[in-house]
Amino acid sequence: MLLALFALSFSGNRVMATEEPAFQTIMKDGAFEIRDYPSLIVAEVTVGGDRRAAANEGFRLLAGYIFGGNISQQRIAMTAPVAQAPVSEKIAMTAPVMQTGDTDRWVIQFTMPSEYSLETLPQPTNPRVKLLKLPPQQFAVRRFSGRAGSLEIADETNKLLATIEKRGLRVTGAVTVAQYNAPWVPGFARRNEVLLPIER
Repeated sequence: MLLALFALSFSGNRVMATEEPAFQTIMKDGAFEIRDYPSLIVAEVTVGGDRRAAANEGFRLLAGYIFGGNISQQRIAMTAPVAQAPVSEKIAMTAPVMQTGDTDRWVIQFTMPSEYSLETLPQPTNPRVKLLKLPPQQFAVRRFSGRAGSLEIADETNKLLATIEKRGLRVTGAVTVAQYNAPWVPGFARRNEVLLPIER
């Protein structure tokens, strides 16, 4: 199901044109970055299950909303990434699939295209889909390619935390995993990120 939904979302040449959230790069050192994200509008759902099952269900529910599951039956452009974070450690994030931690409840988010506001987005017909405005946030980020399974996420998160500690930064929330690519993209070409909110 997830593969089919990604196929609909990233078909043809639209992959290259998929909108991503705007951000300002404060500093960059290899795979490590500090970014300022502005306030963003997201659609989100809360789902249960393990990390992978939650990502699949959350993606399906949110894809239903943007593919016309709203009061206007309006199609909304897919953005990247998709975001997943544990409910117990929920943080404000933009767009990637974001996911991490050992939990049985997750928040999955799609960032809405920048042309929309909360007032102009059509209301979801599924009451599980919520529309929210996230506050501006600064993140420490580590980019990586390949798979983004639990072992890879843990390894990349540890590397990010080591860099944060070395630079004397203060973490203010839970780690989030951002995945930007459709499932059929080969590992070497995949773009994944782990992100941690930090004090400005």
